[in-house]
Amino acid sequence: MKSVDRELRIRHLTVDEALFRLDQYLNDAFMTRLPYVRIVHGKGTGTLRRAVHEVLAKHPLVKSYRLGDYGEGDYGVTIAELIKR
Repeated sequence: MKSVDRELRIRHLTVDEALFRLDQYLNDAFMTRLPYVRIVHGKGTGTLRRAVHEVLAKHPLVKSYRLGDYGEGDYGVTIAELIKR
């Protein structure tokens, strides 16, 4: 089984590139049984954050998600809890 990092960095990517990587990453993280992941989308204009949240809200492997707290990256990071298999 391949190793998967707990963090995906998608800053500076287009929305299409970022969402493609996000879907692959969520599947890999689920298969390696990670309980949660950090998605670093950056603060910027919020376009990428909104797109990520739209995907997470509908993704079958995501149990819940939230913005990072103080010290976790604030609103430049989203923490997603994955379902258990």
